[in-house]
Amino acid sequence: MQAAESQRYRAITRSNLDRWPEARLLAPEHREAVDVVGRVLPFRTNPYVIRELIDWRRVPDDPIFRLVFPQREMLHPVDYERVRSLLAEGASGAALSAEAERIRRGLNPHPAGQLTDNVPRLDGRPVAGIQHKYRETVLFFPAAGQTCHAYCTYCFRWPQFVGRPDLRFAARQSDELAAYLRAHPEVTDVLVTGGDPMIMKTALLRRVLEPLLAADLGQVQSIRIGTKSLAYWPQRFVTDADADDCLRLFEEVAAAGRHVALMAHASHPAELEPAIARRAIERLRGAGVEIRMQAPVLRHVNDDPEVWAELWRTGVRLGMVPYYMFVERDTGPRGYFELPLARCHRIFTRAYRRVSGLGRTVRGPSMSAQPGKVRIAGISTVAGERVFVLEMLQGRDPDWVGRPFFARFDPDAAWLDDLEPAFGEERFFFDDPEPADEPAAPMPALAIVS
Repeated sequence: MQAAESQRYRAITRSNLDRWPEARLLAPEHREAVDVVGRVLPFRTNPYVIRELIDWRRVPDDPIFRLVFPQREMLHPVDYERVRSLLAEGASGAALSAEAERIRRGLNPHPAGQLTDNVPRLDGRPVAGIQHKYRETVLFFPAAGQTCHAYCTYCFRWPQFVGRPDLRFAARQSDELAAYLRAHPEVTDVLVTGGDPMIMKTALLRRVLEPLLAADLGQVQSIRIGTKSLAYWPQRFVTDADADDCLRLFEEVAAAGRHVALMAHASHPAELEPAIARRAIERLRGAGVEIRMQAPVLRHVNDDPEVWAELWRTGVRLGMVPYYMFVERDTGPRGYFELPLARCHRIFTRAYRRVSGLGRTVRGPSMSAQPGKVRIAGISTVAGERVFVLEMLQGRDPDWVGRPFFARFDPDAAWLDDLEPAFGEERFFFDDPEPADEPAAPMPALAIVS
């Protein structure tokens, strides 16, 4: 713990990796992958991750190494060879940037309608740095929080980090957020996200949160903060210069009658093992913060029911609430991480059976797709047809929430767009041009599984 607490924060990137002793532990092919893939997909980590979380005896199979360091297979072989050849030829920075941009355009940089369907309008114009997909919840992207202590290689928000303003969500100030909330009294929850808002100093975070405590914004009941800092830099809540100020801010928000929830991205039990991470959890809970844990199920990282069961059991023991298991989104290096939906479901159900009721607050596996959050509730045979039993947990249309529906079973399907309606239907209900007269009854909490 003392070694972890005493480390000074410093970003480790592709350009300065060679300055770190751990770089000498990388085989030449892995060092090359960092250089090549890191030209296309962003790479950033820090001393705590490489010294406390990665077991270098297991590299390249260590799950946190896979989670943070670029891997050759994250790019199509043709694209990888093209970038590698440009580097070998001593190509100009402009040529490398152009090739990287060409590859990025083919990686679906903003899935699920983020740029087209989620951006709200105020007084007839788009509101910068805000997304509003579900009626009760607004996402806010403060400009100062649009980086992270370390980048997850699977992250669907990778376009925030590649230097393209047209792909980046960011708000310079929170005035428009408050104005938008006043115009939309149905919004009860604000999720401050990024990037990672906890990269910000407390003074900047205060400028984002304090306006939400205004008397005329009493509709805002919950303030959520999406972060990976508990895993990648728990010092933020323990030994950083403004750690105590941060906890006092959360106490003030809670005292103002708002529920404070830290939406902690926890991908593997190894992230919760260090003593300083557990101390951070303890301090946050002492400040009145609820911690909910969520992550996608990923090939090479956590595609094992026992890993998830241990993660949820550990979280519950530390006072965290298991919240979501997500399906890897259809963006970035999805081919490296994605799993068939049938396997995601099998991993979830086998892990779910291994934990007590306190761990069964978790929902999943869930796809955050264009229509909404779709849970794979079961695999069954209905009317002689093998089907996925699906449930709309959240919907772009509130009337869709809780609605069950069915898709033909496809052992290779890895995303909602890969599925076809069951029982001879031409389209799913959310694809209908006309809404149904009556919303379907909500699906029972315990669905068919196999």
